[in-house]
Amino acid sequence: MAKVLVICGATASGKTSLSLDCAEKLNGEIISADSMLVYCGLDIGTAKPSTEERRGIPHYMIDVVSPTEGFSVSDYENMALPIVERLISEGKTPIICGGTGFYINSLLYKSQFGNVGADEQIRAKYEALAESNGKEYVHAILRENDPESAEKLHYNDVKRVIRALEIYDITGKPKSAQQDTMIPRFDFVSVSIEYPRDVLYERINMRVEKMFEDGLIDEVQRLLDGGVTEEMQCMQGIGYKEIAEGLRIGATKDEMLELIQKNTRNYAKRQQTFFKRQQNHTFLTPERATAEEVCKLIK
Repeated sequence: MAKVLVICGATASGKTSLSLDCAEKLNGEIISADSMLVYCGLDIGTAKPSTEERRGIPHYMIDVVSPTEGFSVSDYENMALPIVERLISEGKTPIICGGTGFYINSLLYKSQFGNVGADEQIRAKYEALAESNGKEYVHAILRENDPESAEKLHYNDVKRVIRALEIYDITGKPKSAQQDTMIPRFDFVSVSIEYPRDVLYERINMRVEKMFEDGLIDEVQRLLDGGVTEEMQCMQGIGYKEIAEGLRIGATKDEMLELIQKNTRNYAKRQQTFFKRQQNHTFLTPERATAEEVCKLIK
């Protein structure tokens, strides 16, 4: 059975470089699983690999949506899943690389969402509410009834927000209190590179400093000048949110830099916690994080 390779883990841990080495060894192509790389024009703050850095290896799910548009887990799944299936059919190794756990799991698993049936009337009711009152309104209803699910779902992911409300209305119990059945779609191997925390944090701090040197503040200003607003989804990403707010309130460059470093370190900690629950997962020390080592795991 064809295997899918997942290279995940914390930001600044070296996922991109390892994915490229593995793609060269395994006749692979790379599907990004990063919720910020989908946006055109967000390059510096996302550490988006340049054309040269991609080494001629096909990359997918990068620059697929305008920064003024929303993009949900469902959107990602609908676009990326056919790519994974096509690569498998062509005898290639799909390499899913990124740090957005919900994106990765949307490809690896079918979720039965508690095995609760559908109710078209309930669904239509919430779809009408989202249309008339906005996505945030429907998400607020979910937060009242099922705060745990609301915490996991972004308001832009309307399809899943409505599904969680549908489950609540049908059963009288929150979706979070019911057992989701996660059915693997593929045979897969998952790896991440585990640095000691102090070393990872230093890598994060240096990466953010490099982003500032490369012109991150100017990049955010260009986006704002081009019609992107602070409220838009792309501006909720770490690096963009802090600078947009900093420019508005007159924060200093050092204040913005330190806040982004702090928020990125906190995010990396959450990523590590998330991927510790991943199935078929191997933690590689930096010394073992080579394409040769990953090939052994796959074969």
